[in-house]
Amino acid sequence: MTTDAAGTQKSAFITGASKGIGEAVARSLAGDGYGVTLTSRNEQEVSAAAAGIGHGARGVVCDVRDPAALEREVNAHVAAFGGLDVLFVNAGVGHFANVADLSVEQWREVIDTNLSGAFYTIKAAIPAMKERGGYIFTLSSLAGKNPFAGGGAYNASKFGLNGLSEVLTLDLRHHGIKVTQIMPGSVATHFAGHTPSDADAWKIQPEDIAQLTVDLLNMPARTLPSRVEVRPSQPPRK
Repeated sequence: MTTDAAGTQKSAFITGASKGIGEAVARSLAGDGYGVTLTSRNEQEVSAAAAGIGHGARGVVCDVRDPAALEREVNAHVAAFGGLDVLFVNAGVGHFANVADLSVEQWREVIDTNLSGAFYTIKAAIPAMKERGGYIFTLSSLAGKNPFAGGGAYNASKFGLNGLSEVLTLDLRHHGIKVTQIMPGSVATHFAGHTPSDADAWKIQPEDIAQLTVDLLNMPARTLPSRVEVRPSQPPRK
């Protein structure tokens, strides 16, 4: 069990955790002794993910576009584990089309999930995290600094998430709360309808981001890697 100075078990709240990066982070932290809560909009998937992790992991249904639901689930997490030490903001969606062809509904879903949902998640968690300090990870993307054709909504959401993360660093540093933006390139996940396969072996794997998260948590308290860009080391030659 991983504990704080008072001997209380440390815990983590992870959004978008039914599979992929979120599930890998939850599995890694639970294996390191953290109490973990996984959230997803899909009840069956998140329950199965939590059961597969074991270690008392909680799987709950929560839509990050709903501030009241996030506040309720963060409070339930604190009641279950006695506090909140790590917040991993991971829930995200992607719609990709030229701006002229992107529907208002698609724009809203991406911004409401990737950016507003991140704000709602963090806002719900801050009161508990101020009690004993902690670490907030925002799962951004290299698309948060590199625009591409057809990425209007997704680029905007990740550029915005990076800005929000940088402000949070300044807002929270004197409360003992670190904030790191993790910005991966190609990751072998189910994002945007993709099905991982052997052809994805060259990509970053979800477990790699989980390992990075653990490594960052083990950094000295005095040091903050505020933005971490992650790329496949050997992408296919073009």
